[in-house]
Amino acid sequence: MRECFSFDPEYINMNHGSYGSLPSPVAEAIKPYYALAEANPDLFHRFTSIDLIRNVRERMAKFIGAAHAEEVVFVPNASHGLNTILRDFTWNEGDIICSCNTSYKSISTTAQYISDIPPHPENAQFSILFPTSHTKIIQDWRAYLQSLNETRAQSARELGRRPKIVAIIDSIISVPGALLPWKEMVKICKEEDVWSVVDGAHSIGQEPDLNLAEADPDFWVTNCHKWLYAKRSCALLYVPKRNQHIIKASFPTSHAYISPEKRDVLNFVEQFEWNGTIDFVPYISASCALDFRAWLGGEHVINAYCHRIALEGGKRLAQILGTEIIDEGQDFQFTLNMVNVAVPFPPTMSSDFEIDMAFRRKLLIKKKIYPAFFYHNGKWWTRCSAQVWSQVEDFEFLGEAILEACKEIVREFGDGSEEKAIREIGKEVENLTLKI
Repeated sequence: MRECFSFDPEYINMNHGSYGSLPSPVAEAIKPYYALAEANPDLFHRFTSIDLIRNVRERMAKFIGAAHAEEVVFVPNASHGLNTILRDFTWNEGDIICSCNTSYKSISTTAQYISDIPPHPENAQFSILFPTSHTKIIQDWRAYLQSLNETRAQSARELGRRPKIVAIIDSIISVPGALLPWKEMVKICKEEDVWSVVDGAHSIGQEPDLNLAEADPDFWVTNCHKWLYAKRSCALLYVPKRNQHIIKASFPTSHAYISPEKRDVLNFVEQFEWNGTIDFVPYISASCALDFRAWLGGEHVINAYCHRIALEGGKRLAQILGTEIIDEGQDFQFTLNMVNVAVPFPPTMSSDFEIDMAFRRKLLIKKKIYPAFFYHNGKWWTRCSAQVWSQVEDFEFLGEAILEACKEIVREFGDGSEEKAIREIGKEVENLTLKI
Protein backbone atom coordinates (compact mmCIF):
# COMPACT_ATOMS: atom_id res chain seq x y z
CA MET A 1 0.00 0.00 0.00
CA ARG A 2 2.93 2.39 0.55
CA GLU A 3 3.49 2.22 -3.21
CA CYS A 4 0.04 3.80 -3.70
CA PHE A 5 1.24 6.99 -1.98
CA SER A 6 4.02 9.47 -2.70
CA PHE A 7 5.80 9.29 0.65
CA ASP A 8 9.50 9.84 1.13
CA PRO A 9 10.82 6.23 1.36
CA GLU A 10 12.47 7.09 4.70
CA TYR A 11 9.33 8.66 6.18
CA ILE A 12 6.73 6.75 8.23
CA ASN A 13 3.45 8.68 8.25
CA MET A 14 1.63 8.10 11.53
CA ASN A 15 -0.20 11.43 11.53
CA HIS A 16 -2.52 10.96 8.55
CA GLY A 17 -5.34 12.40 10.65
CA SER A 18 -3.97 15.94 10.52
CA TYR A 19 -3.65 16.59 6.78
CA GLY A 20 -4.63 13.42 4.98
CA SER A 21 -2.53 11.63 2.35
CA LEU A 22 -3.30 11.74 -1.37
CA PRO A 23 -3.11 8.34 -3.12
CA SER A 24 -1.10 8.36 -6.35
CA PRO A 25 -4.03 6.84 -8.33
CA VAL A 26 -6.24 9.73 -7.22
CA ALA A 27 -3.51 12.22 -8.14
CA GLU A 28 -3.36 10.63 -11.60
CA ALA A 29 -7.15 10.57 -11.97
CA ILE A 30 -7.48 14.34 -11.43
CA LYS A 31 -4.76 15.38 -13.90
CA PRO A 32 -7.24 15.58 -16.83
CA TYR A 33 -9.35 18.07 -14.84
CA TYR A 34 -6.34 20.31 -14.32
CA ALA A 35 -5.67 20.05 -18.05
CA LEU A 36 -9.25 21.15 -18.76
CA ALA A 37 -8.88 24.09 -16.38
CA GLU A 38 -5.76 25.35 -18.15
CA ALA A 39 -6.93 24.55 -21.69
CA ASN A 40 -9.87 26.94 -21.37
CA PRO A 41 -10.14 28.65 -17.98
CA ASP A 42 -13.37 30.46 -18.87
CA LEU A 43 -15.13 27.33 -20.06
CA PHE A 44 -13.91 25.30 -17.07
CA HIS A 45 -14.90 27.80 -14.39
CA ARG A 46 -18.17 29.00 -15.95
CA PHE A 47 -19.56 25.65 -17.09
CA THR A 48 -17.45 22.48 -16.81
CA SER A 49 -16.46 22.62 -13.13
CA ILE A 50 -19.98 23.57 -12.01
CA ASP A 51 -21.51 20.59 -13.84
CA LEU A 52 -18.81 18.23 -12.58
CA ILE A 53 -19.16 19.37 -8.97
CA ARG A 54 -22.94 19.02 -9.11
CA ASN A 55 -22.47 15.38 -10.13
CA VAL A 56 -19.95 14.82 -7.33
CA ARG A 57 -22.29 16.43 -4.78
CA GLU A 58 -25.02 13.98 -5.73
CA ARG A 59 -22.64 11.07 -5.23
CA MET A 60 -21.36 12.42 -1.91
CA ALA A 61 -24.90 13.07 -0.65
CA LYS A 62 -25.73 9.40 -1.15
CA PHE A 63 -22.45 8.37 0.49
CA ILE A 64 -23.21 10.26 3.71
CA GLY A 65 -26.91 9.37 3.72
CA ALA A 66 -28.33 12.84 3.09
CA ALA A 67 -31.99 12.87 2.07
CA HIS A 68 -31.36 15.34 -0.78
CA ALA A 69 -28.33 16.34 -2.85
CA GLU A 70 -29.39 19.97 -2.31
CA GLU A 71 -28.47 19.57 1.37
CA VAL A 72 -24.77 19.11 0.61
CA VAL A 73 -22.22 21.63 -0.66
CA PHE A 74 -18.43 21.78 -0.81
CA VAL A 75 -16.28 24.10 1.31
CA PRO A 76 -12.48 24.23 1.59
CA ASN A 77 -12.21 22.64 5.06
CA ALA A 78 -14.17 21.84 8.20
CA SER A 79 -13.09 25.02 10.00
CA HIS A 80 -14.37 27.06 7.05
CA GLY A 81 -17.72 25.24 7.13
CA LEU A 82 -18.16 25.53 10.88
CA ASN A 83 -17.32 29.23 10.81
CA THR A 84 -19.89 29.72 8.06
CA ILE A 85 -22.57 28.08 10.23
CA LEU A 86 -21.71 29.80 13.49
CA ARG A 87 -21.37 33.27 11.96
CA ASP A 88 -24.64 32.92 10.04
CA PHE A 89 -26.70 32.58 13.21
CA THR A 90 -28.32 35.86 14.25
CA TRP A 91 -27.02 36.19 17.79
CA ASN A 92 -28.98 38.03 20.46
CA GLU A 93 -28.45 38.95 24.08
CA GLY A 94 -28.96 35.93 26.31
CA ASP A 95 -28.08 33.36 23.63
CA ILE A 96 -25.60 30.62 24.52
CA ILE A 97 -22.93 29.05 22.32
CA CYS A 98 -21.55 25.84 23.79
CA SER A 99 -18.26 24.20 22.82
CA CYS A 100 -16.15 21.64 24.67
CA ASN A 101 -12.75 21.57 26.31
CA THR A 102 -11.78 19.03 23.64
CA SER A 103 -13.15 21.04 20.68
CA TYR A 104 -10.68 21.78 17.90
CA LYS A 105 -8.85 24.91 19.04
CA SER A 106 -9.85 27.16 16.14
CA ILE A 107 -13.50 26.23 16.67
CA SER A 108 -13.50 26.89 20.42
CA THR A 109 -11.80 30.24 19.72
CA THR A 110 -14.48 30.97 17.09
CA ALA A 111 -17.05 30.49 19.86
CA GLN A 112 -15.01 32.82 22.05
CA TYR A 113 -14.80 35.42 19.27
CA ILE A 114 -18.58 35.35 18.76
CA SER A 115 -18.98 35.86 22.51
CA ASP A 116 -16.47 38.72 22.51
CA ILE A 117 -18.41 40.88 20.05
CA PRO A 118 -21.89 42.42 20.48
CA PRO A 119 -24.42 41.25 21.47
CA HIS A 120 -22.06 39.02 23.51
CA PRO A 121 -23.80 35.63 23.69
CA GLU A 122 -22.56 33.52 26.57
CA ASN A 123 -19.67 31.18 25.72
CA ALA A 124 -20.27 27.98 27.72
CA GLN A 125 -18.02 24.93 27.74
CA PHE A 126 -18.81 21.28 28.37
CA SER A 127 -15.94 19.27 29.85
CA ILE A 128 -14.81 15.76 28.89
CA LEU A 129 -11.89 14.32 30.83
CA PHE A 130 -10.36 11.01 29.78
CA PRO A 131 -10.43 8.25 30.89
CA THR A 132 -14.22 8.20 30.74
CA SER A 133 -17.01 6.25 29.02
CA HIS A 134 -19.71 6.85 26.43
CA THR A 135 -22.32 6.26 29.12
CA LYS A 136 -20.88 8.95 31.39
CA ILE A 137 -20.55 11.44 28.54
CA ILE A 138 -24.19 10.94 27.58
CA GLN A 139 -25.33 11.33 31.20
CA ASP A 140 -23.18 14.42 31.73
CA TRP A 141 -24.25 15.93 28.41
CA ARG A 142 -27.93 15.63 29.27
CA ALA A 143 -27.38 17.15 32.71
CA TYR A 144 -25.27 19.95 31.22
CA LEU A 145 -27.85 20.92 28.60
CA GLN A 146 -30.55 20.83 31.25
CA SER A 147 -28.49 23.27 33.33
CA LEU A 148 -28.13 25.55 30.29
CA ASN A 149 -31.90 25.36 29.84
CA GLU A 150 -32.35 26.57 33.41
CA THR A 151 -30.12 29.54 32.58
CA ARG A 152 -32.13 30.13 29.40
CA ALA A 153 -35.42 30.05 31.32
CA GLN A 154 -34.14 32.73 33.70
CA SER A 155 -32.96 34.87 30.77
CA ALA A 156 -36.32 34.41 29.05
CA ARG A 157 -38.12 35.83 32.10
CA GLU A 158 -35.81 38.84 32.14
CA LEU A 159 -35.76 39.48 28.38
CA GLY A 160 -39.33 38.61 27.53
CA ARG A 161 -38.22 36.19 24.80
CA ARG A 162 -36.58 32.76 24.68
CA PRO A 163 -32.86 32.80 23.80
CA LYS A 164 -31.31 30.08 21.68
CA ILE A 165 -28.61 27.57 22.58
CA VAL A 166 -26.18 26.35 19.90
CA ALA A 167 -24.02 23.33 20.79
CA ILE A 168 -20.86 22.30 18.94
CA ILE A 169 -20.34 18.53 19.08
CA ASP A 170 -17.37 16.54 17.82
CA SER A 171 -18.21 13.25 16.13
CA ILE A 172 -14.55 12.23 16.50
CA ILE A 173 -12.39 14.49 18.65
CA SER A 174 -9.14 15.66 17.08
CA VAL A 175 -7.10 15.22 20.29
CA PRO A 176 -7.63 12.78 21.83
CA GLY A 177 -8.54 11.04 18.58
CA ALA A 178 -11.68 9.61 20.12
CA LEU A 179 -15.11 8.63 18.78
CA LEU A 180 -17.87 10.34 20.77
CA PRO A 181 -21.48 9.10 21.08
CA TRP A 182 -22.41 12.03 18.87
CA LYS A 183 -25.65 10.60 17.55
CA GLU A 184 -26.97 10.21 21.09
CA MET A 185 -25.74 13.73 21.91
CA VAL A 186 -27.61 15.10 18.89
CA LYS A 187 -30.76 13.32 20.05
CA ILE A 188 -30.46 14.93 23.49
CA CYS A 189 -30.06 18.32 21.79
CA LYS A 190 -33.42 17.79 20.11
CA GLU A 191 -35.03 16.82 23.41
CA GLU A 192 -33.65 19.95 25.07
CA ASP A 193 -34.42 22.30 22.13
CA VAL A 194 -30.74 22.98 21.41
CA TRP A 195 -29.23 23.51 17.95
CA SER A 196 -26.65 20.79 17.12
CA VAL A 197 -23.58 21.71 15.05
CA VAL A 198 -21.48 18.58 14.46
CA ASP A 199 -17.76 18.90 13.75
CA GLY A 200 -17.28 15.69 11.76
CA ALA A 201 -13.83 16.63 10.44
CA HIS A 202 -12.56 13.06 10.96
CA SER A 203 -15.79 11.20 10.16
CA ILE A 204 -16.02 10.57 6.42
CA GLY A 205 -13.75 7.68 5.51
CA GLN A 206 -13.39 6.61 9.13
CA GLU A 207 -17.05 6.11 10.13
CA PRO A 208 -18.65 3.61 7.74
CA ASP A 209 -22.37 3.64 6.92
CA LEU A 210 -22.99 7.30 7.67
CA ASN A 211 -26.71 8.10 7.56
CA LEU A 212 -27.25 11.77 8.27
CA ALA A 213 -30.93 11.65 7.41
CA GLU A 214 -31.32 9.20 10.29
CA ALA A 215 -28.87 10.85 12.75
CA ASP A 216 -30.50 14.17 11.83
CA PRO A 217 -28.05 16.78 13.16
CA ASP A 218 -28.98 20.40 12.50
CA PHE A 219 -25.60 20.99 10.80
CA TRP A 220 -22.67 18.69 10.00
CA VAL A 221 -19.26 19.29 8.42
CA THR A 222 -16.52 16.83 7.40
CA ASN A 223 -13.11 16.91 5.71
CA CYS A 224 -12.79 14.73 2.60
CA HIS A 225 -9.02 15.24 2.37
CA LYS A 226 -8.40 13.44 5.67
CA TRP A 227 -9.70 9.86 5.83
CA LEU A 228 -11.47 9.78 2.46
CA TYR A 229 -8.26 10.37 0.38
CA ALA A 230 -9.48 13.41 -1.59
CA LYS A 231 -6.96 16.07 -2.57
CA ARG A 232 -6.64 18.75 0.09
CA SER A 233 -8.43 20.90 0.72
CA CYS A 234 -11.92 19.51 0.33
CA ALA A 235 -14.80 19.37 2.80
CA LEU A 236 -18.56 18.82 2.84
CA LEU A 237 -21.10 21.07 4.54
CA TYR A 238 -24.43 19.38 5.25
CA VAL A 239 -27.46 21.50 6.06
CA PRO A 240 -30.91 19.85 5.96
CA LYS A 241 -33.51 21.84 4.07
CA ARG A 242 -35.35 22.77 7.28
CA ASN A 243 -32.30 24.76 8.45
CA GLN A 244 -31.06 26.34 5.23
CA HIS A 245 -32.70 29.64 6.16
CA ILE A 246 -30.07 29.93 8.90
CA ILE A 247 -27.27 29.96 6.30
CA LYS A 248 -28.05 33.40 4.97
CA ALA A 249 -24.72 33.82 3.16
CA SER A 250 -21.75 31.76 2.12
CA PHE A 251 -18.29 32.92 3.11
CA PRO A 252 -17.06 34.83 1.17
CA THR A 253 -20.47 36.21 0.21
CA SER A 254 -21.56 34.92 -3.19
CA HIS A 255 -22.95 36.90 -6.13
CA ALA A 256 -26.01 34.64 -5.62
CA TYR A 257 -26.74 36.17 -2.21
CA ILE A 258 -30.30 37.46 -1.77
CA SER A 259 -31.45 39.42 1.29
CA PRO A 260 -33.58 37.11 3.46
CA GLU A 261 -36.64 39.40 3.26
CA LYS A 262 -36.47 39.24 -0.56
CA ARG A 263 -35.69 35.54 -0.79
CA ASP A 264 -38.72 33.60 -2.02
CA VAL A 265 -36.77 30.39 -2.73
CA LEU A 266 -33.85 28.68 -1.01
CA ASN A 267 -30.62 29.31 -2.90
CA PHE A 268 -28.30 27.50 -0.50
CA VAL A 269 -26.50 25.46 -3.18
CA GLU A 270 -26.13 28.35 -5.62
CA GLN A 271 -24.35 30.48 -3.01
CA PHE A 272 -21.67 27.84 -2.57
CA GLU A 273 -21.18 27.06 -6.27
CA TRP A 274 -19.23 30.25 -6.80
CA ASN A 275 -17.97 32.61 -4.11
CA GLY A 276 -14.52 33.37 -5.49
CA THR A 277 -11.84 31.77 -7.65
CA ILE A 278 -10.21 28.78 -5.99
CA ASP A 279 -8.85 25.42 -7.10
CA PHE A 280 -12.07 23.47 -7.70
CA VAL A 281 -10.34 20.22 -8.67
CA PRO A 282 -10.03 19.02 -5.03
CA TYR A 283 -13.84 19.00 -4.86
CA ILE A 284 -13.97 16.85 -7.99
CA SER A 285 -11.30 14.58 -6.50
CA ALA A 286 -13.76 13.35 -3.85
CA SER A 287 -15.41 11.18 -6.51
CA CYS A 288 -12.01 9.86 -7.62
CA ALA A 289 -11.26 9.05 -3.99
CA LEU A 290 -14.45 6.97 -3.76
CA ASP A 291 -13.36 5.06 -6.88
CA PHE A 292 -9.98 4.32 -5.31
CA ARG A 293 -11.60 3.18 -2.07
CA ALA A 294 -13.89 0.85 -4.01
CA TRP A 295 -10.81 -0.58 -5.73
CA LEU A 296 -9.23 -1.19 -2.30
CA GLY A 297 -12.26 -3.23 -1.26
CA GLY A 298 -14.69 -0.64 0.06
CA GLU A 299 -15.36 1.10 3.35
CA HIS A 300 -15.71 -1.93 5.60
CA VAL A 301 -12.55 -3.63 4.31
CA ILE A 302 -10.48 -0.45 4.63
CA ASN A 303 -11.70 0.42 8.11
CA ALA A 304 -11.51 -3.15 9.42
CA TYR A 305 -7.81 -3.21 8.56
CA CYS A 306 -7.08 0.28 9.91
CA HIS A 307 -9.01 -0.41 13.13
CA ARG A 308 -7.19 -3.70 13.71
CA ILE A 309 -3.79 -2.06 13.20
CA ALA A 310 -4.77 0.82 15.49
CA LEU A 311 -5.60 -1.61 18.30
CA GLU A 312 -2.69 -4.01 17.77
CA GLY A 313 -0.21 -1.21 17.18
CA GLY A 314 -1.53 0.82 20.10
CA LYS A 315 -1.21 -2.12 22.46
CA ARG A 316 2.34 -2.79 21.28
CA LEU A 317 3.27 0.89 21.63
CA ALA A 318 1.83 1.02 25.16
CA GLN A 319 3.81 -2.13 26.00
CA ILE A 320 7.07 -0.57 24.77
CA LEU A 321 6.41 2.73 26.56
CA GLY A 322 5.16 1.04 29.72
CA THR A 323 1.95 3.07 29.65
CA GLU A 324 -1.68 2.59 28.55
CA ILE A 325 -4.18 3.34 25.80
CA ILE A 326 -6.56 6.13 26.78
CA ASP A 327 -9.72 3.98 26.60
CA GLU A 328 -8.25 0.58 27.41
CA GLY A 329 -10.48 0.30 30.48
CA GLN A 330 -13.61 0.94 28.38
CA ASP A 331 -13.02 -1.83 25.83
CA PHE A 332 -11.64 0.68 23.29
CA GLN A 333 -15.08 2.19 22.64
CA PHE A 334 -13.48 5.51 21.65
CA THR A 335 -10.99 4.01 19.19
CA LEU A 336 -11.61 3.81 15.46
CA ASN A 337 -8.47 4.36 13.34
CA MET A 338 -6.70 6.71 15.73
CA VAL A 339 -5.26 5.35 18.96
CA ASN A 340 -4.12 7.46 21.93
CA VAL A 341 -1.25 6.17 24.07
CA ALA A 342 0.20 7.81 27.19
CA VAL A 343 3.74 9.18 26.95
CA PRO A 344 6.10 7.96 29.72
CA PHE A 345 6.78 11.33 31.34
CA PRO A 346 6.93 12.04 35.08
CA PRO A 347 3.54 13.27 36.41
CA THR A 348 5.17 16.64 37.15
CA MET A 349 6.12 17.21 33.48
CA SER A 350 5.28 20.62 32.07
CA SER A 351 2.28 21.07 29.77
CA ASP A 352 4.05 23.84 27.81
CA PHE A 353 3.70 23.93 24.03
CA GLU A 354 7.50 23.82 23.80
CA ILE A 355 7.34 20.14 24.77
CA ASP A 356 5.19 19.46 21.72
CA MET A 357 7.62 21.43 19.55
CA ALA A 358 10.50 19.37 20.92
CA PHE A 359 8.73 16.16 19.89
CA ARG A 360 8.24 17.60 16.40
CA ARG A 361 11.92 18.40 16.03
CA LYS A 362 13.17 15.12 17.45
CA LEU A 363 10.77 12.78 15.66
CA LEU A 364 9.56 14.49 12.51
CA ILE A 365 12.87 16.04 11.51
CA LYS A 366 15.45 13.66 13.01
CA LYS A 367 13.66 10.29 12.95
CA LYS A 368 11.31 10.91 9.97
CA ILE A 369 8.34 9.51 11.85
CA TYR A 370 5.61 11.49 13.53
CA PRO A 371 2.30 11.03 15.36
CA ALA A 372 0.52 13.93 17.08
CA PHE A 373 1.29 14.80 20.71
CA PHE A 374 -1.04 16.54 23.16
CA TYR A 375 -1.53 17.24 26.85
CA HIS A 376 -4.82 16.18 28.45
CA ASN A 377 -5.99 15.77 32.03
CA GLY A 378 -2.53 15.96 33.58
CA LYS A 379 -0.73 13.71 31.07
CA TRP A 380 1.07 13.82 27.76
CA TRP A 381 -0.34 11.52 25.06
CA THR A 382 0.46 10.57 21.50
CA ARG A 383 -2.25 10.15 18.86
CA CYS A 384 -1.30 7.63 16.17
CA SER A 385 -3.22 7.28 12.89
CA ALA A 386 -3.45 3.77 11.45
CA GLN A 387 -3.84 3.62 7.69
CA VAL A 388 -3.79 1.08 4.87
CA TRP A 389 0.01 1.31 4.71
CA SER A 390 0.49 0.95 8.48
CA GLN A 391 2.02 -2.10 10.18
CA VAL A 392 2.55 -2.99 13.82
CA GLU A 393 6.29 -2.68 13.11
CA ASP A 394 5.75 1.06 12.56
CA PHE A 395 4.44 1.37 16.12
CA GLU A 396 7.46 -0.54 17.41
CA PHE A 397 9.86 1.83 15.65
CA LEU A 398 7.85 4.76 16.96
CA GLY A 399 8.00 3.40 20.52
CA GLU A 400 11.79 3.31 20.54
CA ALA A 401 11.93 6.82 19.03
CA ILE A 402 9.55 8.20 21.68
CA LEU A 403 11.52 6.61 24.53
CA GLU A 404 14.70 8.23 23.25
CA ALA A 405 12.97 11.58 22.72
CA CYS A 406 11.43 11.52 26.21
CA LYS A 407 14.83 11.06 27.85
CA GLU A 408 16.27 13.95 25.85
CA ILE A 409 13.31 16.25 26.59
CA VAL A 410 13.46 15.58 30.34
CA ARG A 411 17.21 16.36 30.27
CA GLU A 412 16.60 19.58 28.32
CA PHE A 413 13.46 20.88 30.05
CA GLY A 414 13.58 19.18 33.45
CA ASP A 415 10.80 17.00 34.85
CA GLY A 416 8.73 19.91 36.16
CA SER A 417 9.39 19.10 39.81
CA GLU A 418 11.21 22.41 40.39
CA GLU A 419 8.31 24.39 38.96
CA LYS A 420 5.90 22.40 41.14
CA ALA A 421 8.00 23.09 44.23
CA ILE A 422 8.10 26.81 43.40
CA ARG A 423 4.33 26.89 42.96
CA GLU A 424 3.84 25.12 46.29
CA ILE A 425 6.18 27.56 48.04
CA GLY A 426 4.28 30.42 46.41
CA LYS A 427 1.00 29.08 47.77
CA GLU A 428 2.48 28.74 51.25
CA VAL A 429 3.76 32.33 51.13
CA GLU A 430 0.35 33.54 49.89
CA ASN A 431 -1.44 31.69 52.70
CA LEU A 432 0.98 33.05 55.27
CA THR A 433 0.51 36.59 53.95
CA LEU A 434 -3.27 36.23 54.19
CA LYS A 435 -2.98 35.03 57.78
CA ILE A 436 -0.72 37.98 58.67
